[in-house]
Amino acid sequence: MRPIWTIILVFYLFSAYSQESDGYGVNLPRFYKQKIHFGFTIAGNESDFRLNPKPNSQLPDTVIGKSRYRVNTVYSQAVKGFAIGLVSDARLGEYLRLRFTPSISFATRRINYTLATADRDSFKVFQKSVESVFLLFPLETKIQSKRSGNFSAYVIGGGGYSMDLSARKKAGTATSTGPNQLDENVRLYRDDFYYSAGAGTDFYLQYFKLGLEMKLLVGSRNLMQPVSSVFTNSLDKIRSRMVVFTITFEG
Repeated sequence: MRPIWTIILVFYLFSAYSQESDGYGVNLPRFYKQKIHFGFTIAGNESDFRLNPKPNSQLPDTVIGKSRYRVNTVYSQAVKGFAIGLVSDARLGEYLRLRFTPSISFATRRINYTLATADRDSFKVFQKSVESVFLLFPLETKIQSKRSGNFSAYVIGGGGYSMDLSARKKAGTATSTGPNQLDENVRLYRDDFYYSAGAGTDFYLQYFKLGLEMKLLVGSRNLMQPVSSVFTNSLDKIRSRMVVFTITFEG
């Protein structure tokens, strides 16, 4: 997180310096009053799952070799990705804006399983990776602070729809290639609806507005497809979660 706030501080100091020293006043003085404008985004993300494992008494077991193993722990591991998108921004009031920012996002999530024998003298570790290509369609409300020279801050929130383009292809693979489905991966439904909330800063430069934004996306649907495997049977629900750091360029 430190590099992000370093970038924000550098741009803030640059904006403040240019405002005081260029001799021409603030940049883009009419930008704040525009009814609609457009732009594009580049973003980095870190995505994982919100897992609801089944109670310990219901965790499944399986035979590996000649021993019987039972799921001992299961947890999600966040992985970094990236995204690109567009910005459509409409002015609703003096400090209120409506934003539609569709994007394509590349993400990977990992689920780690530890299986153990009954006397815990042997352990097996499995990692299941779920790679996704998302189309995200967020509709959000942006509440801005009063502009101070070439700088303003804001909070943003709303929700949207996401489509995992990789999910349909995975759903077509119905058979397992390994004993007891040990080679079977976790499969997810394609469609999800999510809530979003975050905050950011805007810097009004000479020719465009630069925005830095941090946002949390939390899925609302149980995405787990029912597949008979020791990995899927150990989970009750799988929901998506993503932290996104976005740089916006608006003109």
